[in-house]
Amino acid sequence: MAAPTLQQSSFLLANLKADATTKPLHQRCQDLVKIIDDYPAKELHSIFPWLVESVFGSLDGIIAGWNLRLLHSRSNEYNIVMDFLNPSGPMMKLVYKLQAEEYKYEIPVNYLPGPVKACIQEGVLPDCPLFHNKLQFPLSGLLTLNLALNPFEFFMFNFAYCLITPKNYPQGQHGSSTDSAYFVLVDTYLKYFLPSEGSVPPSPFSDSRGSVTAPSPRSSSVSFAGYGVHSPSLLKHHIFHQPSVNADPAAQEIWRSETLLQMFVEVWLHHYSLEMYQKLQSPQVKEPFTPTEEHVLVVRLLVKHLHAFSNSLKPEQLSSSPSEQLSVPLFCRVVVQRFVQQKLYLFLQHCFSHWPLDASFRAVLETWLSYIQPWRYTGEKTNPQPDQNRTVPDKWESFVQENLLMYTKLFQVFLNRAVRTDLVNAKNALMVFRVAKVFAQPNLSEMIQKGEQLFLEPEHVLHHRQPRGYLTPSQGGSYLSSRQKVVTDMVFRVKSHVYALEGQDCQYKQMFGTELRGAVMKLIQIIAQARQTAKRISDHSNEVAANSSFLSWFGLGSSDLNNTFSGAEPEDSGECLKKTHEFLDRALENLCQIFKLNQGQLTQLISNLGSSQDDGNCKQLPDCIQGENGLILTDLGRRQIINGLRRFDIQYQGDPELQPIRSYENALLVRLLYRLSSLLNDRFGAHMNALCSRPDFLGRLGRHYLTDPDSTTRLKHSPISRRTLDGNRQPRLSLRPLASYRTILLLLLFYMFGALLSFGPVSSTLLILTGGFLYGLLMTLFGDKLKTH
Repeated sequence: MAAPTLQQSSFLLANLKADATTKPLHQRCQDLVKIIDDYPAKELHSIFPWLVESVFGSLDGIIAGWNLRLLHSRSNEYNIVMDFLNPSGPMMKLVYKLQAEEYKYEIPVNYLPGPVKACIQEGVLPDCPLFHNKLQFPLSGLLTLNLALNPFEFFMFNFAYCLITPKNYPQGQHGSSTDSAYFVLVDTYLKYFLPSEGSVPPSPFSDSRGSVTAPSPRSSSVSFAGYGVHSPSLLKHHIFHQPSVNADPAAQEIWRSETLLQMFVEVWLHHYSLEMYQKLQSPQVKEPFTPTEEHVLVVRLLVKHLHAFSNSLKPEQLSSSPSEQLSVPLFCRVVVQRFVQQKLYLFLQHCFSHWPLDASFRAVLETWLSYIQPWRYTGEKTNPQPDQNRTVPDKWESFVQENLLMYTKLFQVFLNRAVRTDLVNAKNALMVFRVAKVFAQPNLSEMIQKGEQLFLEPEHVLHHRQPRGYLTPSQGGSYLSSRQKVVTDMVFRVKSHVYALEGQDCQYKQMFGTELRGAVMKLIQIIAQARQTAKRISDHSNEVAANSSFLSWFGLGSSDLNNTFSGAEPEDSGECLKKTHEFLDRALENLCQIFKLNQGQLTQLISNLGSSQDDGNCKQLPDCIQGENGLILTDLGRRQIINGLRRFDIQYQGDPELQPIRSYENALLVRLLYRLSSLLNDRFGAHMNALCSRPDFLGRLGRHYLTDPDSTTRLKHSPISRRTLDGNRQPRLSLRPLASYRTILLLLLFYMFGALLSFGPVSSTLLILTGGFLYGLLMTLFGDKLKTH
């Protein structure tokens, strides 16, 4: 019987592979639905790994699969894919069908997150029970280890890994949208297996025994004996792996929720261990993993749903059956605290330290702010209060204390980013405002301060910590009051949290200490500087707009693009500058509220800043040193440019004749006149050099017409190479101004006026040439005196 079954399975797989290249997706899905319904598990077993790979892509990224990260609701295939991969759809039916027969599928250890892979290869148990008792040891040794996963675990691993697999997307496409099929599927799976309302629905597909079998309880240790490595220390049994779990029908369904959540956390977050992160502080160490914006957005979705799921527990459920208490409150507390907190903390630490200083950091920022505000996801329908009056309820005090570093340490790292960011940009100013707004919520700063005070309690407090059970004095108990016991327990929890995330030898810096207060004052100064810069750019933009009227065609305004203020980027003009000012003003107010700065201190700080930076200072060059090829910026000069305090007068320094054709120039005339002037300069260049080299009046007159008098001034105000500029200072005839529409219009008006006065074209031309010569003569004679005045 085995041989025909194997042949039939091979034939089925070969047909499916052939159809994958010839049939459209909707027809393939219809065929798969029929196959899943009709064929037994023994035959479906052989096609399952291929089907998972064809949907999610290969783990090495070579096979793209269905490109779920690029599939959007606008696509015709979107609904087909969503129906097929739905938690109650055909694909999940196949998973449960195979799950009932307890088949196993292998995953190479090399594709596990770095810390997990390192633990397994060193013979140490990973902290996540998901990977216990699953190793498959080959004869060749530990370097080609595999994990044997059940069908549900195998499916969820491939689904989660699809997010972090490097993909070669078509040009112009990227997977960062929150309406992609992948993002929506993540949200669907979370809502189905971790419901905020009700319980986890039972499996809609049953085997012959009436229910889908949960995996057998896993042992908490793995024996590496006989494979050349030491046996690891035993890990505490996870509460969901006790033998009693399978005895309760309600608890049988929990393994799916547990598996999904642990798989998501391990694959998406567990890329940095504490030891690895400490090594990453060295710039010589190469990063093992770099998350994308799409990755961070999915992590934020997970964080928000975990809060909503944890907060779904109502007080009346605490008195319900033991199985319900096991399935909800213990699940929430253990999973979030034990499996999510440290991995998310290190993940955010890495993002804060290594993410580019641009607006894409908003995804990381909002993920952090979502985690530290679980009260936003309670689902309570209350009257919305203004943001500044939304008090954090006292019941969240324990959460703040057990996640102290999430508030204090990451706030410090954000400060380091903020002082190096261009806050004139409205998007960057918004991020500073968002952080200040969150931490300014009433009661939150007090909770953080209390948590810091508990952590700073002397170590001997821990030595007097009482056991949870009640002991009389004769039994070795204590006469400490119940309040003292509660405080002692809180001290223990806060210290345990900090040491678990940062190590026993961590040097904790208080958020409300002197050092960090100084960093906040520095940020306030930079915010004030950015406000001034934004105002200066706005004023300059208004002046440029006023001068860019129709009258500029007549010489009353400047049409030179070099006059554009260098600090005004497209997103930093007009309405964006108004938003920048608004965001920074509100950020200042919130920072003063958080750190208890009075208005007098703030006014004094800003006034000192204003007195030290007058308008003349804004026109000074950034701090530089003189190099052999020009000016070189110092670190101070870079900070001055980033914060908009000083700037170079950036202008075009190349050959004036080769500047890009402007919108106010005729392209054909520019090219024709360039050729004509080039012929004249090549033929008479030596005579021009000789004329301009003369020290007498004729030499001065020649230099007026044939050289750029502002080139020397520009050299002093720009880090341009001297050799480049010297090559552009040779005497030459430039006819390019004649290609300007303004010049053409003025000439036409002059010829029309001459015609009205009975002047012919030749006479008008002679008058123009005579006027130009007389203007040059006067400028040569009296130009220096005019510049002095």
